[in-house]
Amino acid sequence: MKTIKYAVAAIALSTLSFGAFAVQSINPAEAQNLNKVGVVSADGATTLDGLEAKLADKAQAAGAKAYSITSANTNGKMSGTAVIYK
Repeated sequence: MKTIKYAVAAIALSTLSFGAFAVQSINPAEAQNLNKVGVVSADGATTLDGLEAKLADKAQAAGAKAYSITSANTNGKMSGTAVIYK
């Protein structure tokens, strides 16, 4: 019985982990075969990695498969935009 509980827990956790990485950053050339579905923006990041993470979170929340960062600004706190694709 314990084995079944652990197996179910492992499957659930691996499914959640896979979902966390479902959206991927791509370059414009890779986007040629995908459908543009919108644009997301983020602000308040303190690093480029933080900005990319915020944009990725917003892209995933919008149901995108991929995103391509199109701008990043550094006026105090960082902000940026990304095109999202399905």
